[in-house]
Amino acid sequence: MDFYLNNTHGNTEEGKYCLNPVSYLLVDGIPDEVHINHTSFVLTATSTRYIDAAMGLADWFKKDVLTPPFEELHGATLFHESMKNLDTDFHKMANEALEAHDNFGIPIALREFRDLFNGIQSVTYCCGGSGDDAAARAIVKAFPHIKCTVLVDPKMMIGTKSSDDGLISYVAGDMLNFIPPAQTVVLKFVLHFLTDEDCAKILAQCRKAIPSRKDGGKVIIADIVIDYNSPGPMLEAQLLVDIGFMTMTKGRQRDENEWRQIFKNAGFTDYKLLKKFGARSVFEVYP
Repeated sequence: MDFYLNNTHGNTEEGKYCLNPVSYLLVDGIPDEVHINHTSFVLTATSTRYIDAAMGLADWFKKDVLTPPFEELHGATLFHESMKNLDTDFHKMANEALEAHDNFGIPIALREFRDLFNGIQSVTYCCGGSGDDAAARAIVKAFPHIKCTVLVDPKMMIGTKSSDDGLISYVAGDMLNFIPPAQTVVLKFVLHFLTDEDCAKILAQCRKAIPSRKDGGKVIIADIVIDYNSPGPMLEAQLLVDIGFMTMTKGRQRDENEWRQIFKNAGFTDYKLLKKFGARSVFEVYP
């Protein structure tokens, strides 16, 4: 089959092709520290389990229920043991997709936000549902002086051990009930899976875990912040993600005012919204 591609000079050539930025993310074996294969993400987002749940949104809106469409349809919770029991292959693929999405661009983010870790000696990194600790390992690689504690769901602790250099240690626990003390707590793409009430509970535990602002205490949150003042493709992407989370989870995406209210409910007094990183943003939240 013949196909065509416009080359850099605007001429049309027959039988030649190259990767564009999106398809680049679907290729394995590219020697680039920031490259992560997103094939699992595409397959999960276009799976029948996702599509069937989305197709039921119109009927779901007519009901007075809190259970998300995905859970109502399949009788299982995304990224949860119940999903593994229902469909092991899908559960594995969905968790691989989660890791690909959440870990994409970590080296770039650590360079862009390097000042965040100035003066920090200890960090507690809270793993999400997949138990992935790639960001924690990237933090101690970029800042070898930082001692890092990783809080992991007890079900994810199997086979996990502290690093040989002693810079990373692992603690099993539920962040709703306890967070290991540190100068800084890092929450990367954790809170958008949760209700406002659970977000406030987790942040209240974070506040207990850190010292005063004077002593360097803060929480670093990486998440999506919807910006209604910047219409265009980025806002459309943020809103589409919001619809996806509403369909698949009990969480959602939030604008700055909604984040501010959650911080206040958790007992924090101040925050900074730092520069955006694509569709994502970073907060520094202070006790």
